[in-house]
Order: sequence, then C-alpha cells, then structure tokens
Amino acid sequence: MGLLSQGSPLSWEKTQRHAEHVRKHGILQFLNVYRAVRDRHKDVLKWGDEVEYMLVAFDHKNKRAQLSLTGEEVLHILQEKGEKANPNHPTLWRPEYGSYMIEGTPGQPYGGTMSEFNTVQDNMRKRRQEAASVLKQDEAVCTVTSFPRLGCPGFTKPEYVPTPVETGASKSLFFPDEAINKHPRFSTLTRNIRHRRGEKVVINVPIFKDKNTASPFLETFPDDSGEAARAVKPEHVYMDAMGFGMGNCCLQVTFQACSISEARYLYDQLATICPIVMALSAAAPFYRGYVTDIDCRWGVISASVDDRTREERGLEPLKNNRYRIDKSRYDSIDSYLSECGEKYNDIDLTVDKEIYEQLVKEGIDHLLAQHIAHLFIRDPLTLFEEKIHLDDANESDHFENIQSTNWQTMRFKPPPPNSDIGWRVEFRPMEVQLTDFENSAYVVFVVLLTRVILSYKLDFLIPLSKVDENMKVAQKRDAVRQGMFYFRKDICKGGNAVVDGCGPAQNGTETDAEEYILMSIDTIINGKEGVFPGLIPVLNSYLENMEVDVDTRCSILNYLKLIKKRASGELMTAARWMREFVASHPAYKHDSVITEELNYHLMWKCNQIAQEQVECPDLLGVGLNKVKYGGNKSGTF
Repeated sequence: MGLLSQGSPLSWEKTQRHAEHVRKHGILQFLNVYRAVRDRHKDVLKWGDEVEYMLVAFDHKNKRAQLSLTGEEVLHILQEKGEKANPNHPTLWRPEYGSYMIEGTPGQPYGGTMSEFNTVQDNMRKRRQEAASVLKQDEAVCTVTSFPRLGCPGFTKPEYVPTPVETGASKSLFFPDEAINKHPRFSTLTRNIRHRRGEKVVINVPIFKDKNTASPFLETFPDDSGEAARAVKPEHVYMDAMGFGMGNCCLQVTFQACSISEARYLYDQLATICPIVMALSAAAPFYRGYVTDIDCRWGVISASVDDRTREERGLEPLKNNRYRIDKSRYDSIDSYLSECGEKYNDIDLTVDKEIYEQLVKEGIDHLLAQHIAHLFIRDPLTLFEEKIHLDDANESDHFENIQSTNWQTMRFKPPPPNSDIGWRVEFRPMEVQLTDFENSAYVVFVVLLTRVILSYKLDFLIPLSKVDENMKVAQKRDAVRQGMFYFRKDICKGGNAVVDGCGPAQNGTETDAEEYILMSIDTIINGKEGVFPGLIPVLNSYLENMEVDVDTRCSILNYLKLIKKRASGELMTAARWMREFVASHPAYKHDSVITEELNYHLMWKCNQIAQEQVECPDLLGVGLNKVKYGGNKSGTF
C-alpha cells in the first residue's frame, strides 16, 4: 500500500497548506538520490511478489460468508511469531487498506538463479498456512480479488452500519468506516480524497443483463442526500467509497534491475504487457452483490481514489486548480522512460513546468524529468505532523508521499537513501488468484519474461495510446477469449531470431503503421503461424538454452502450461469460472443478484479449492499443480 508513516495525520486543509513544501522537498530528495546512485551498475537481479489476502468468516448453519475485521490482530500475531522473533523468517506480513486484509511477501527477495522459481509456490503455501494457523475456527484466509457482497448489509463480522450523514472517513451509503484499517494513513487517505475532490468518489460498473435482471436496472437509495441520485447511471451498479477499490486484493511483482537504464527499459517493455496479463488474470466479476459486465477490478479501483476536482476533470473552467488532468491517480502509465520509447509517447502529458525545468537544469534527461514532473502535478494526500521538516539528504518521505500515491500499472522506484537496494520496477496490474499454484504461475511467467526481454533485447513497444485502449478492452467480460489487443508484430527487431517467425523486419521496410496489429490473447501468448511467434514459445526457447535442473524445469513448465491454457480458453479465468459457478447454482434466479446463500457457497468453494480439498479441472486443469517434481523431464510442451 506504499509508505506507512507513523504519527499525527493532518486534516486536508492543513495538508493542503504544506503541499508546495512537500513537492519542493520531494524533488530535492529525488535529486539527492539520483546524484548518489545514477551511475550505479551491476546490482544483481532480485525480485519478490506481494500477495493480498482477505480474512473470511463462515457461518455454515446460516449459510453466510462475511469479511472478518480481525486483520490488525492477525497481523500483530503473525509479525510477533515471524520477523520479530526471527529476522530471517521466510515470510513478512504487512497491513492493507481493509481491516479484513493482510499482505504477505517472501522474507527475503528471490535471487537471479533459475532454481529460485522452484521455491515460489512453497513460500506462498507457507504464508497461507501461517495466516490460517492464527485464525479462529470457521475463518479462512482467501485470495479473492473482489468479495462479491462487499458493501452489502452485514458483509462484515462484526456487523456495522455505514454512516453517510455523520462525520467519518467515507460517508458511504454502503461501506462502514470500521472496515478500514485503523492505521491513520488509510482513513486519512479516504477522508482527504473526498475532501480534495469536493464530493464522494463515484464508481459506476455496468450490470450484467441476465434473463431476469430488472430492466431498466436503476437503483434508489433511502439514505441518499441526493448525491447518489446525481451520480448513479442507469444499468450500472453504483459505489461511493475508496474501500470498493482499495478493499480488493491483487498480486504484484517488483524487480531490481542492474542499473537505472535497465530499469527504464524494463518499465517500458512491461507497460505494454500489463493489459495482456490483466485480462489473463481476470478474477473480479461481482460488485456490491451483483453480477456485473466487467471481469477486472482496475476501473473500479481507479475511480475509488479519483481525487480530481470538477475543474481538473474538465467539467468546469479552471479557476482554483492549475491543470486539467485526464486520468485518476490510479491508472495506466502516461509516458515511456527509455529512449527507444520516446517516439511512442503519443499521450498529451500534463507536467509541472517549473519542476520539469528544475530537473533538466540539474542534469535530468527529458524523459525522466517529464515523468517526475507529471507525478508531481498531484497533491500529497496524507501528511503527518512529525514528518513535515525532514533531512533531504538522508530521507525520501516527501518524494515517496507523491510517488506512492500515483498508483499506476508500472511503478519506477528509485533506491531509498543510503541503502544497498538498486533501481526497481513494480508490475502492478494482476488480479490475485484463488490458489498458490496459480499465483506462482503468474509471478514466474512475468519474471521469466523480464529475463527474456533483457537477454534477447525484445521490443514490445507500441504507441502508448494503444496500450490505453488495450487496458479498456482487458477489463471487459471474457476479454481473454473475446478481446482483440494491439500488439507489436516484430518483437525481435533489435536482434537475431530466437524462434521461428521472430526476427528483424525484412529489408528494413516496415513502417510505423505496420509495427502493430490487433491480436487475440491466444495469439499473443501461444503464437499463430505467419502472424506472431507467441510469448510462450519465446520463453521455451530461452529455457532450452539455460542450464536448469529437472525439478525446476518441471515446475516452470507446469506454470507455463497454466498460462498457455488460460490464453487459449482451454482453462477458465477465475472470473469466468465464478460466473459459471453462479449461473449453474440452483439458488441463482438469473437476476444478476448474488444472495447471501450464493455468496456463501461460492466463497466456501473458493476456499476448498485454495486448500486443495477439492479439484477444479475447469480452472486448474488435471494434475498441473499436483505433478511431483522430476516427473516430466521434457524441455518443452
């Protein structure tokens, strides 16, 4: 969730007074870090994943599943038993936005050897088992992206009633403040986003129109002051709080590059992959007790933290604000960072011109300067009284204040001051999966892709506006099978062919207009003769040329088989599986409503699958996550 400072949070009015101070010193802190480590090379590859979990309480007698608001208590126990007792403990635990959420990471980053891939699933299993071991009876730790009845009456345990007209952080019609983590950062973020925006956030998700869905579908809200009535759209599910986005779970991976230039190259190349992997990992079809017509959380979380004023959104003339801003502060990236990406920067970029000029004057190149100057058009959303005046030479809290509240598909991360950590990039679009095997598969796929990108000097770049179009397509229902995505045809433009059909353009005659075409995810991942070689065949070629022990090779190939079969549609995404589970359930009335009973049966099934108590061949195939290492000695599939 980013920077977690301790101290006394300031109100929005007081935070706003210090906004220029934070921006000014944030830039000075960035410059100090940059000067100290810009020439740093030869950092070794390190990487790690972050998995977010929900704590779910089951009432088997009454067939109810609720979110257990015990996250802080569970986190305290896990930290006391883990890292505080043993600094080398294999897992680390951190708070998340919801008081029903926790986040787990490996205790130490993984290294650059291929054998590390063979330990990912085991570490994720340890995390799940650790967390489960401190829960109460009939509670479970679940990796679901979006809890289907989040925001419905009684969705938490203990139950609380929202307070839309009283003083509070959300003032939500649906989401009680008690469901927000008690760390002051989270409620302060929630309150200050609302105050800065001048109204509650507005989230509208299209309803899935089943045969018995109300038509037209239009909700009314008894406790509404009029704000919801103005905001809600016909045929949409309406939500009004940060918790509907930040209260979802995701899967993220961070990589340490060997240098700043390598980090910038990876940042750009992976940005084009974000919508593809998001569609592949789709796991969030239900919101506020309804079946909706989207499969991913991205647009929901983007709207849930959209602090832009009416002026900044272009709804009123600029008077009190400096900029029109096209996107929420949680969205896709707005500019490439590497020189090879410059010509594809075709999105109008709003920047703080004074900051840009300051950075250029201090020796920062144009691309990096405009990236930082774009991030810094945003205000700080939280500020702690004890953290206003800092030592810019040795601290970076003001920089991170802005940096960590620009939640984009990719994040470019400078090293912390005076640390041995290198330049990093964070891959952020993935939805969390039900099982440790699936989460491991997606993590290993992305990490392997970074190795191949760097080894083969691959080029995935297309105009950034097309990446944005891909992001919209990726969130649609069943995008993995139905969607078409812009993707570069010749990904080996700068080097030799690595698989059949992957090589430099013939005679150098390719024009910009021919560099990319619309492809299905099956074509992008698995390839299509005469069109595109496919990412999996490229990864296979890489593996064939690497010395990999049999157990690790078997493990990796099982992960890639899952990705391959998800891309082809042979295996379902979690979103599609959830939809089919609900559609075929005898309690479902084909009215797009997720009842308490439906929610209970779905969540219990998800828990059983995660615990490997039942098999789910539609989701996981047959035997993929059961194969004993060493059982398959083939190098490809």
